[in-house]
Amino acid sequence: MASNAVRKVGVKLIRLSRAVSRFRPSIPIEAVRRAAQSNVLKMPLVRNEPRPVSAPGVIAAKPLERAVEQATRALLAQQRADGHFVFELEADATIPSEYLLLVHWLGETPDTRLEAKIGNYLRRIQGDHGGWPLFEGGSFNISASVKAYFALKMIGDDIGAPHMVRAREAILAQGGAANSNVFTRSMLALYGAIPWSGVPVMPVEIMLLPRWFPFHITKISYWARTVLVPLTVLNALRPTARNPRGVLIPELFTTPPELVRRWPKGEHHRFPWGQIFDAIDRVLRFVEPHFPPAARRRAIKLAVDFTTERLNGVDGLGAIYPAMANSVMMFDALGYRADHPDRATARTSVERLLVVKDDEAYCQPCVSPVWDTALAAHALIEVGEVPGLATAPAVARALHWLKPRQVLDTVGDWAMTRPSVRPGGWAFQYNNPHYPDVDDTAVVVMAMDRAVRERGHDEDLPDCRQAIARGHEWVLGMQSRNGGFGAFDADNDYEYLNHIPFSDHGALLDPPTADVTARCVSMMAQLGPRRRSRDALERGLAFLKRTQEPDGSWYGRWGMNYIYGTWSSLCALNAAGVEADAPEVRRAVDWLVAIQNPDFGWGESGDSYKLRYQGYEDAPSTASQTAWALLGLMAAGRVDHPAVERGIRFLQRTQGTDGFWQEPRYTATGFPRVFYLRYHGYSKFFPLWAMARYRNLKGAANDSMRVGM
Repeated sequence: MASNAVRKVGVKLIRLSRAVSRFRPSIPIEAVRRAAQSNVLKMPLVRNEPRPVSAPGVIAAKPLERAVEQATRALLAQQRADGHFVFELEADATIPSEYLLLVHWLGETPDTRLEAKIGNYLRRIQGDHGGWPLFEGGSFNISASVKAYFALKMIGDDIGAPHMVRAREAILAQGGAANSNVFTRSMLALYGAIPWSGVPVMPVEIMLLPRWFPFHITKISYWARTVLVPLTVLNALRPTARNPRGVLIPELFTTPPELVRRWPKGEHHRFPWGQIFDAIDRVLRFVEPHFPPAARRRAIKLAVDFTTERLNGVDGLGAIYPAMANSVMMFDALGYRADHPDRATARTSVERLLVVKDDEAYCQPCVSPVWDTALAAHALIEVGEVPGLATAPAVARALHWLKPRQVLDTVGDWAMTRPSVRPGGWAFQYNNPHYPDVDDTAVVVMAMDRAVRERGHDEDLPDCRQAIARGHEWVLGMQSRNGGFGAFDADNDYEYLNHIPFSDHGALLDPPTADVTARCVSMMAQLGPRRRSRDALERGLAFLKRTQEPDGSWYGRWGMNYIYGTWSSLCALNAAGVEADAPEVRRAVDWLVAIQNPDFGWGESGDSYKLRYQGYEDAPSTASQTAWALLGLMAAGRVDHPAVERGIRFLQRTQGTDGFWQEPRYTATGFPRVFYLRYHGYSKFFPLWAMARYRNLKGAANDSMRVGM
């Protein structure tokens, strides 16, 4: 009863505030004051917008400061001895399931205690619908469910157990395992559970194709490249799992796999490309067995050379699980002994992704230390000096850790399209020199720049000038033709390739997106006018204005979803000097205010990536998404808007006694509609960042404040 009453009051307050906010004065909004010589991103305050009534009243400074201090103390306690931060990175059931199945595919002696813990994890995250979702609270996903069921059966779960019966019934109700995606069917083919005719043809001879050919590995994304290359070797050799326990899943098929004639396609496949590539697949299926053996041997050698060059030590091929696992299976299929250095290194890389706890365990898709460290540094820089808390030394240690991880010598795959650009980026993981990304690089550069600007006298800080210059240079060199930025490659926008049968996930490419472009625009604007950057900045701004959605939001490729993209874009517009009363800023503000939840927070789910998206749909509030909305509104000069005050109250109310926020929901994205992520660090540094920003702006003596993001 009490919760319903609170909800009703919240709804009425928000409706009242929106009604009042519609009555805007006809006089123009006061111009934002900016320092004459400054090129640093500032947070303008819109002074004469009408302020809707906010029942809770002014936020008291002392409780807010206590909340900031508590969160800061908790975050500092998470810093590693060498200065970096790294938090768990959780996906769905697919990666832990694939790990279990990899062990048995290789015929290794399993660690039964580890298997039991992963089994506990898989059973806990099973959905009420009987299957497994792609994110917490999500709908049934057949591919994740098939893998989880297979893995649980592999480690000994009785198929008559209630949870297995529920899972099997849910899978069969959706047409059975034959309706799984390409990656799941590839795994089933490697186990001999389905014929190879159930997998699209992807011959290893693609390694021999010239650059001008419509399909070439330079034309697909880094993650597709590293996953696909070893997989083509497996497709050519077609090894079968050792599978000592002899476990298979025939009970998950409504039709025997060998009798299936039509395998599913990607939901996004459209005329005419879908039909064209289907025809090509049929031709390849007929002619592939007749490819010259010498050409196949040469192609396999090129694929192996590609893999070993990028093996990346114990951090693994591409530093992502699917590529690592494929490389291990490729080496095994080629006859490499378990103690062969390349195979042993690749196998070790997989083990390093495990998170093992007292009663549960799971396998991460990758690790995120550079990203976590850079974002935590931004939050601590925002907090500033707090009596009794060593925030400045913590920032200095974080930057000391980040600086030597800049990739300055390795010419990575990005140079396939930008051969004249010097290296200078940062990767997402501990080590991944062939695959730095512009998003991480921009965030690191801004953290370094802000720390130097605000604490240049601090002798503990590293000398970051050269690192900043090289990072800036590399990011500029990665700008695409259309003015935007992709994450890992430039001009990776060959959209027709997303229609090949292998790409039923629709995530084969790395095209420019608003969120990554916004980060790069923010970096360029913060660093100020430099040679070549003025034109790049203008082109980036034009891309952002061009890609704003009709409702005022921006798409978020790497964070969920339009809240993330809108926060990123508002920061960029403000950094570049776009006025707070500009139409694109007002539309974005109106959208954020309109979607605030009755509990005063913000939330958005993975369903927002559906192909038939018709606009925002209600989702439970989360701390990180609330923080993004608040940071976006404050970047737009709305620190005094009641929506911001309400959002801060949400964060205060939901903060835990440990200083952090509980956030079981997923708020990040690997591949839209296919693979989502839960960054365990997001609820630790983003809410702190937003509260500290609010405190700083409300206490500022002038209308603006020097910030990074």
